[in-house]
Amino acid sequence: MSVIEGAVDVGVPVHMAYDQWTQVECFPRFMSGVRRVERSRSSMTHWVVRFGGVTREFDAEITEQRPDDRVVWRTAGTPRLTGSVRFRSLGDTGCRVVFRIEFTPRGPAERAGDALGVVRRQVHGDLRRFKEYIEGQGRATGQWRGTISGGHVKPDSDRLPPRVPNWPSG
Repeated sequence: MSVIEGAVDVGVPVHMAYDQWTQVECFPRFMSGVRRVERSRSSMTHWVVRFGGVTREFDAEITEQRPDDRVVWRTAGTPRLTGSVRFRSLGDTGCRVVFRIEFTPRGPAERAGDALGVVRRQVHGDLRRFKEYIEGQGRATGQWRGTISGGHVKPDSDRLPPRVPNWPSG
């Protein structure tokens, strides 16, 4: 199992960074390798990613989500991946985004990429691009303020966030 951790300070209020992170359909705009993310329910997402010439699809469940605080997820099946993103206020105009990802590389390309630090650099680059994206936008493209605990959505928040265009990453 490999672990990647990091943090980036972002020049927007914590609520804005968190709100943008809830817009998973936008991930291909700043995450290299992510081709598409769709939300089927408030707590379930479907991912299409490409790494080392290999395209994979998988489902991920959001197991915990607290507005302006954290989002925690895990894949359903393979590949085995768990992750968390935490948001810490640095005052009215800034926040720190802290992430942790645990995964088991599959196949020769993923194992080699992990051993050579390619996966770590890609994840850290994605976080820097998130910073550039949200700071450049100056606002979140949407929001979902629901709460999820243990994979269960709080009854009054079981609505999908509004759909946004899913533009290819570039």
